[in-house]
Amino acid sequence: MAKENSLKIEFKSHPHPRNLHQHGGAESPRSCSLDILLQRLRAIDAQDDKFANIMDVVGEFGTFQRRLVALNFIPTFLASFFMFADIFLFTPQKPYCNTSWILAVGSNLTEAEQMNLTLPRAPNGSFLTCLMYMPVEWNLDSIIQFGLNHTDSCQNGWIYPEAKRRSLINEFDLVCGEETNKEIVHTMFLSGLLTGAFLFGFITDKLGRYPTILLSLLELVIFGFGTAFVSSFNQYIFFRFCASQAVVGYAIGSSALLTEWLMGMHRAYAFILGHCFFAMGVVFLTGLAYSLPHWRLLFLLGGTPIFPLICYIWILPESPRWLIMKGKLEEAKQMLCYAAGVNKKTIPLSLLDKLQLPGKKVASASILDFYSNKDLRKLTLVMCSVWFAVGCNYYMLSLKIKELGVDTYLTQLIPGIMEVPARLCCIFLIEQLKRRRTLIVALFQGAIMCFLSLTLPSELKSLVVLITLLGEFNLAASITIFYIYASELLPTVLRATGLGLVSLAWAAGGISSLTLVSQNVAILPIVLCCLSASVALFSCSSLPETHDQPLPDSLEHITPHTRSISEELSNEDVLSDDVTEEAAKNTILNARLTSIGHDGLSSPSLHSEEEKEARRRTEHQAPA
Repeated sequence: MAKENSLKIEFKSHPHPRNLHQHGGAESPRSCSLDILLQRLRAIDAQDDKFANIMDVVGEFGTFQRRLVALNFIPTFLASFFMFADIFLFTPQKPYCNTSWILAVGSNLTEAEQMNLTLPRAPNGSFLTCLMYMPVEWNLDSIIQFGLNHTDSCQNGWIYPEAKRRSLINEFDLVCGEETNKEIVHTMFLSGLLTGAFLFGFITDKLGRYPTILLSLLELVIFGFGTAFVSSFNQYIFFRFCASQAVVGYAIGSSALLTEWLMGMHRAYAFILGHCFFAMGVVFLTGLAYSLPHWRLLFLLGGTPIFPLICYIWILPESPRWLIMKGKLEEAKQMLCYAAGVNKKTIPLSLLDKLQLPGKKVASASILDFYSNKDLRKLTLVMCSVWFAVGCNYYMLSLKIKELGVDTYLTQLIPGIMEVPARLCCIFLIEQLKRRRTLIVALFQGAIMCFLSLTLPSELKSLVVLITLLGEFNLAASITIFYIYASELLPTVLRATGLGLVSLAWAAGGISSLTLVSQNVAILPIVLCCLSASVALFSCSSLPETHDQPLPDSLEHITPHTRSISEELSNEDVLSDDVTEEAAKNTILNARLTSIGHDGLSSPSLHSEEEKEARRRTEHQAPA
């Protein structure tokens, strides 16, 4: 039924041949609307999407689909917590040497008296950090009378009398030569995204969407919530590395699952709302980090909601599209019937019998096809260039706003709040501009803001902060659009693997940004952002539009076997005037309607007045 409705809608949108002559020079005979129709017919001819027809019966967005979307919100909300928690755990501290040795001779000394007797002072009168007076075998009166002279580095650890919060710095004494570069922690996290994207992308296509999501949630329980119990900084880095793998693993698995269960704009709405919950999770994390005095409490309270998600074992469905591609036809039918039952629908057996197992070539699809298949390779390279540019510009803006000295909590709270309307705007943009143009517009505006942010002088702090926030606004929208677009472009047999490969480009863009910024050469970040954005925008224009198109299931569905119909109709030998073109159009349309009827999916509505009129015009114009 989906094909019938789409064909009738397209047919109604075209005027009668007599009206075409009345437009004069308003539009050419070979109008854009004709090209759109021909592209739709070509897509239907290339892929007989019987799954879409079944989903029309199951219900495009019934109770089952709404429940599936709602189940995605909680882990997505928590994913932002596990991704950005590091930002609040490196609160700057002033370390002073632990000189408790003097308490052996003066047990009643206050902390201030202890520091006054055992710590050297700077010329301005403040205590020096990382230095102490060496212990002596004197009594307290002698120390007070003569003072101490010999200084050395801290021998027994450090104290933090001015610290208001317990952070990683004063927990593991990351001071006085033991400092760790925060960018190293970010790099390790991005490395986890790299390995997790590749690993979970492969697992998702190999084992299924359902087990991958459960595995990623289990890893979040162990290494996300478990971060609160680490006993060393090296353990912390390892746990964060594994948690980042789980975050990207869930993102890939859930994206594939939602893409294959939802249809049309419902799919786009689900992605957009999910990303809004991700942004709200950042706001929740900021408030929680601000209110809690200890970093371990942050992981304990923030990670606790992950435990109820164990119930996903019983309520999360598998993707029927993936089951069919893997030859599990009966399981796919059972899953579809279950979904129809939840939606209070019934699937006719004759319609279920239309589902067929894929060929051997489909079943043997592997990661090597990203190299051997020319069209898939080109598609993946373009998406990687776009994702690299988005990741590079996004991280560059994040680093820029930190350099301006803006409060850490504000740098997360304000963008987190702004990203919600940024992603909601995608709903309007997708409806008006479709996927590809929306992505191009959002990325272009984000790249312009990133360029201005990097080139404007720091003295214009307020203006630079505003431009940086606008850049993050646009790039947040481009991230959401890209997830929708990439999921629809990739075929079911390699959808998750492809999402994993393009996610490598995101992490690579982030690591490149961190590396270039650390070089302290101002021109390098500008060159990287401009070059990556230019390549991405140029290559993105070659991607096909996926709006209202059937999802590709196999590699053949993204491969143009023959020359396009529009090219054939544009040939001068075939078309000599407007009438011949209209006749050819109606001939193709009738052929498609006939093929639908032979497939057993026709209904009395196919014999509508529009179809009869189309056939009458075809018979009348054919002799011409």
